[in-house]
Amino acid sequence: MPQIHFLDVTNRDGVQTARTGLSKFGKTMVNFYLGRLGVAQSEIGFPFLFHEVPYVRAQVALAEAGAFGQLRLSGWCRGVAEDVEKALPLGLAHYNLSISTSDYMIANKFRGRLDRDAIVREMTAAVRAARSGGARTVGVNAEDGSRTGDGFLTEFALAAKEAGADRVRYCDTIGGDTPDRIRERFAKLAAATRMPVETHCHNDLGLAVANSVSGALGDLEAGQDAWINTCVNGVGERAGNADLLSTILAFRHGFGLAERGAAIGDPIDLSWARRFALWAGYALGQPLPYNQVGAGRNAFAHESGIHADGALKDHGNYELYDEATLGPFPGDWHARAGRVVLTGEYGGKAGFRHVMDGLGIEPVDEGLAFKLVQLCNAMTGRPLTDDELRLIGAYPRELALLFPGLLD
Repeated sequence: MPQIHFLDVTNRDGVQTARTGLSKFGKTMVNFYLGRLGVAQSEIGFPFLFHEVPYVRAQVALAEAGAFGQLRLSGWCRGVAEDVEKALPLGLAHYNLSISTSDYMIANKFRGRLDRDAIVREMTAAVRAARSGGARTVGVNAEDGSRTGDGFLTEFALAAKEAGADRVRYCDTIGGDTPDRIRERFAKLAAATRMPVETHCHNDLGLAVANSVSGALGDLEAGQDAWINTCVNGVGERAGNADLLSTILAFRHGFGLAERGAAIGDPIDLSWARRFALWAGYALGQPLPYNQVGAGRNAFAHESGIHADGALKDHGNYELYDEATLGPFPGDWHARAGRVVLTGEYGGKAGFRHVMDGLGIEPVDEGLAFKLVQLCNAMTGRPLTDDELRLIGAYPRELALLFPGLLD
């Protein structure tokens, strides 16, 4: 049976959003949480950019040390061989290569610099560069795929497949697709190419999750696995991307999906869902809306008489799924009321030991972990959370790669 997999793009599409950003340590924590949640793959960033190099090296080392579980790490590059060649020495095994495909962008973005033939040449050269450099999987992104005609979209995907690509990413770049249309297009493209078509849906019409589910069903109808792009809390350019938790819950609990063969192929552990969502709101400086799916303060709150009466008798009367499956709300050390001793950029060793002992953390290398607490706190500009401190305690040498020269 074809399966559904999640490829989260928080560390690429999410962090490039206007008025939004994460430190390199914050991006590391996204990978940590995705690994705990059981997501298949994280698009960790831009390995051809100079300022991402220490971060990428640290992620590869952390993955090899087991910090992210079975999470696969992938890099995003423009669909040009030069980007790929810059990225390859960093050791990533998975890539997504992106280039615009619509006539609209050919006319109004490339403005005569590239035509359809040149787009295919650039993209296939990039795919071959990745494959010859040892990449295990390569996806190609049809930017503005939702405004690309069926004929050229199929030609583009087949050329990518012949060059060595494993998937084609259909990008609803301006968020104008609708569920019926995207499902039909996915089924048609997946059947014509005999390869998975990956969803990448923006939320300009509030349809990113619905379109992602529908597109995936089109893949399944064609007998292909479905790969769905998500972002934590739905962050992303403009109105955002498909929300990770909402999309997972839709496939787990949406009516009629199981009968259509919508089986999740990733080992999802939703007991980390709330911790991830609340951490992301804190780290991004974007508190969750009360009505945020699953993790919002009101997601399981009842007040009106009829609802309260029914929920008190049996929560299933007014709740689709059990809130306990989403795990506990975090109760971090730094958020304690009253007298509290913290550790951070300007803290000393006494405070560091007090906090780590209080959390039951035994650092692998206490001296290095102490330095990392100071550096990571300086990088984030906010108190470190319990999970952040645990990661520092367990993997100090790998995290030290974030800071060139620290291990010298």
